[in-house]
Amino acid sequence: MNIILLSGGSGKRLWPLSNDIRSKQFTKLFKGENGEHESMVQRVYRQIKTVDADAKVTIATSKTQVSAIRNQLGDDVSICVEPFRRDTFPAIALAAVYLQDVQGVGLDESVAVCPVDPFVENTYYDAVKQLGELADAGTANLTLMGIEPTYPSEKYGYIIPETADNVSKVKEFKEKPDEEKAKDYISKGALWNAGVFAFKLGYLVDIAHKMIDFDGYQDLFEKYDTMTKISFDYAVVEKESSIQVMRYAGDWKDVGTWNMMTEVMSENTIGKVKLDDTCENTHVINELDLHVLCMGCKDMVIAVSNDGILVADKEQSSYMKPYVEEIGGIVKFAEKSWGSYTVIDVQPESYTIKVNLKPGHQMKYHSHQYRDEVWTIVAGRGRVVIDGASRRVKAGDVVTLPAESKHTIIAETELHIIEVQLGQDITVEDKVVYSME
Repeated sequence: MNIILLSGGSGKRLWPLSNDIRSKQFTKLFKGENGEHESMVQRVYRQIKTVDADAKVTIATSKTQVSAIRNQLGDDVSICVEPFRRDTFPAIALAAVYLQDVQGVGLDESVAVCPVDPFVENTYYDAVKQLGELADAGTANLTLMGIEPTYPSEKYGYIIPETADNVSKVKEFKEKPDEEKAKDYISKGALWNAGVFAFKLGYLVDIAHKMIDFDGYQDLFEKYDTMTKISFDYAVVEKESSIQVMRYAGDWKDVGTWNMMTEVMSENTIGKVKLDDTCENTHVINELDLHVLCMGCKDMVIAVSNDGILVADKEQSSYMKPYVEEIGGIVKFAEKSWGSYTVIDVQPESYTIKVNLKPGHQMKYHSHQYRDEVWTIVAGRGRVVIDGASRRVKAGDVVTLPAESKHTIIAETELHIIEVQLGQDITVEDKVVYSME
């Protein structure tokens, strides 16, 4: 099956473990099959491949998330990058044309679209596979998945089917209601709209051509900023008359907040954490190399990272976004395709960063105009290239990189480096990338 996974959003709702670069789907809060912690995107990708080892998965995302996806899923995963954020319809349209032109998917093949961040069991992806089969059958232009509601939620839109059959034509859609209206919708057999649907690829490519004049993927990519910001629901779903819905009665949780996330975490503590015997219903996640002691905590979530510390009542944690936006500040942790970095000290004319490189990976060959750098190798072996000259480095070596020098480092083993950036104007924009001959 062909699947487009939508991976968007910022890092406000799971602060301080997530940030503007490291969105919630990249935080490693679940136990994987091997006992190690895995992220939402790793869990979802593993589940899809368990259900269908031959599934062709393409992740539609922004350019700020590409490095984290490569870091967690490897270099072989298919990624369609939005050059700008333009809402869900432009993102899906670009991904559809990417499937056609870059991945070679036929216009008569079915494609399923799913968000990357629900917490579900494998039966959910069995249902996604069934959606694709229904799209292949051609009984409707668009097939949606409707989640059987477990309570009258005010957070989701509702799909009202014509019949109570497992697959039914759609009678109407309802916007997010208040609780009383939600109860009324559910009494009429309404389903939650989870933003999961399937179609034949040619169907969506045709719609994209009607909305914007383009000639293939590269042309659409270059014209992407001219596309109207509009959701898939408004652009396609609400205008489509040939539409059906398939019921899904399995477990499904939207884990967009700490309150919901703690309901599905497999353990109450991650990292160096100690809870006394009087703590109740408290979850603590600690990413730092220091100890956290909690005593008498009830119904709380505590999260500790380089970006900050959250101490919150679980219910109140759902309302944290405006406060996080006030805090602001620089991003102090990010995953890259080659590893990760952590900002450990910031001074007026210096940044100190801990860099971890994975074996066999390297930074891009680049230079900085306004800053010098000093690298201290604290663990591992590798090779540095400075202005075309290569030499080996090991733990204890110090490398000095003057401004405007072209440089990179290649990890032979896992490399840990302390990088000190020195200058009056230190910015992420001060970087020129070169190709290595």
